[in-house]
Amino acid sequence: MATNPKTEPAVSAPAAAPSNFIRDIIIEDLRTKKYGDAVIQTRFPPEPNGYLHIGHAKAICLDFGLADEFNGRTNLRFDDTNPEKEEQEYVDSIMADVRWLGFEWDGLYYASDYFDQLYEWAIKLIKDGKAYVDDLTADETREYRGTLTESGRESPYRNRPVEENLDLFTRMAKGEFPDGSRVLRAKIDMTSPNMNLRDPVMYRILHSSHQRTGDKWCIYPMYDYAHGQSDSLEKVTHSMCTLEFADHQPLYRWYIEQLGIFPSQQIEFDRLNLTYTLLSKRKLLQLVNEGHVRGWDDPRMPTICGIRRRGYTPEAIRNFVTAVGASRTNGIVDLAMLEHFVREDLNKRAPRAMAVLRPLKVVIDNYPEGQTDELDAINNPEDPQAGTRKVPFSRVLYIEQDDFREVPPPKYFRLSPGREVRLRYGYLVTCTGVVKNEKGEVSEVHCTYDPATRGGNTPDGRKVKSTIHWVSAAHAVDAEVRLYETLFTSEDPSQVEPGKDFASNLNPNSLETVGHARLEPSLANAAPGSRYQFERLGYFSADPDSVPGRPVFNRTVALKDTWAKIEKRAGT
Repeated sequence: MATNPKTEPAVSAPAAAPSNFIRDIIIEDLRTKKYGDAVIQTRFPPEPNGYLHIGHAKAICLDFGLADEFNGRTNLRFDDTNPEKEEQEYVDSIMADVRWLGFEWDGLYYASDYFDQLYEWAIKLIKDGKAYVDDLTADETREYRGTLTESGRESPYRNRPVEENLDLFTRMAKGEFPDGSRVLRAKIDMTSPNMNLRDPVMYRILHSSHQRTGDKWCIYPMYDYAHGQSDSLEKVTHSMCTLEFADHQPLYRWYIEQLGIFPSQQIEFDRLNLTYTLLSKRKLLQLVNEGHVRGWDDPRMPTICGIRRRGYTPEAIRNFVTAVGASRTNGIVDLAMLEHFVREDLNKRAPRAMAVLRPLKVVIDNYPEGQTDELDAINNPEDPQAGTRKVPFSRVLYIEQDDFREVPPPKYFRLSPGREVRLRYGYLVTCTGVVKNEKGEVSEVHCTYDPATRGGNTPDGRKVKSTIHWVSAAHAVDAEVRLYETLFTSEDPSQVEPGKDFASNLNPNSLETVGHARLEPSLANAAPGSRYQFERLGYFSADPDSVPGRPVFNRTVALKDTWAKIEKRAGT
C-alpha cells in the first residue's frame, strides 16, 4: 500500500481552478462537515479485463485530481469480481497507465480483499429477510423482471424461509450446485419503476479459479453488490462514476442503508466521447482479435498505452480533461480539441529536428566537393534554455518532393527553375536545372548557392518567399516513418448501415508507412518514446520498434491546428 502524507483538507477550491459540479459538491461537503473531520477519499475502480482508454483517463484525472486538490486520498481498487475475464496483464497495464498520467495511489486494493466481508453481509441480509436464494433460470428471471412499462412479478422462491435461504446459500458457497443453477437476490421491490431495484442478483455460482483467491470461492458477488460496500469499507466519501450508473445509485444507497455502514455517496458525471473514436473495451478487443490493428498499443488505438506510443504526453491529456470538465449531460468532444492540447504541449517541450519523408536529391554545383559545414540549428524557439545543435551541410542534400515543382502552379513559392529559396539554417539557393529518369520524372535538382547568405542572412537585403527544410545526403539517417490518420472515417463509428458492424467504418488509410525517410544524424539513436517536432511536418515520437541506426518514428499529430481556428472563430 502506497502512502502519501496529507495536510488538513482545504475548504475552498484554488482560485485558478476551473469549476465543475463535483468540485462544488466537495466544497459544500467540507463546509458542512458532512463527513466530520475525515479527509476527502476517492477511488479509481477499474475491472482488470482489458486495457484502459482515454475515457478512463478522464475518470483517473477526476478521481486523483480532485482528491489532490483538496488534500485528500485516492485508492486504486481493482474490481476483480469476474475471474473468467480478468488477468494480471491487465492489472500491470492499469498501474502503468495511472502512473504515466502522473498519479500515485494512496491505497492499493482489490474487491477480492472484501470477499469474506461481503459474504458475511450477505448472510446478514438473508437473516434480516432482505435476500433470498432463487432457482429461476436466467430466461425465467428476465421474464419475471418485467419491462420498462410493465411491473415485474415475484419469483415463486421469493418467500422461502430464512433458514432455507441460509442453508442453500451456504451450500452454494461450498460448491454443491452447478453454475447458473441458483443465485442470491436482494428482496426489494418487483414493482419499482427502476429496474435495478427489482430484486437484483447479488451472487452467482461460477466454478472458476480466481487469479488472487484461487479456488476458495465458487460464488462471486455482482458489481452492484460489491461496489458500494467496497467504497464503504474504504470510507470513500465521493465515489465518482459515469452517467450510465445513475439508475444504479438507489441500489448503491439501499445496500449501504440496509447494512448500516459508512455512507459513501455516488456522484455521476458524463462519459468522455470523441469524434472518430470508439471507447468500448469489447469493440477495441474485436479490433485487436480481428487484426485491424497491431495490438492494444497500436498508435491508432484510443488506449492509454496506444496514445503513449503515438507520442501524446500525460500533461496534454490532463490539460485536455481539465478543459473538457465534468457535467451531468453526455455529449461528444471534437478529436481536434484533444489534438490541440497535444500540439500545444509538444510545442513547448519537443526539440526540433529536420527530416525529409519523400526525398528528392539536390546537388549544389558551386559548393566545394568533399566539404562539410556545421550549421547552428535552434533546438526549440519556445525554450531559450534548449540551446542549439550542429547540423551538417554538404554538396548533396535531400529535400521534400513537394518542395520542388518543375512547372510551379500559381502562388507556389518553393523551389522551381530560376527561383531562389532559403534553406533552413543554411544558405539561399537558386535552381539551375534538373535531371530526369527514364520515366520522365525529376530525379535530381541542380542549384547554386550564395556563400554570403549562411544562416539565412541576406547582406544586400534581397527577400525570398519560402524557407524549406533539408538534410545532408552524406550524413542522413535512413528511417521508417509511420503516418497515422483517424482509425475510422465516420465521426460516430458506432452508427452503421443495417447488416454491418462498426468495422465497416474503418479507415483504409489510417496508416501510411514511409519506408525510407531521411533524418538529420542527431536522430540516429533516438530513445523510444522521445518526441520531436520535424520542422514543417509535425510532431513525431520514436517507436519501440527502433533499432540503433535505423529509427522508427510515429507521427503524433500534424502541425495544423484546426481546433485553435475553431476557438478563434467562436470568440469573434
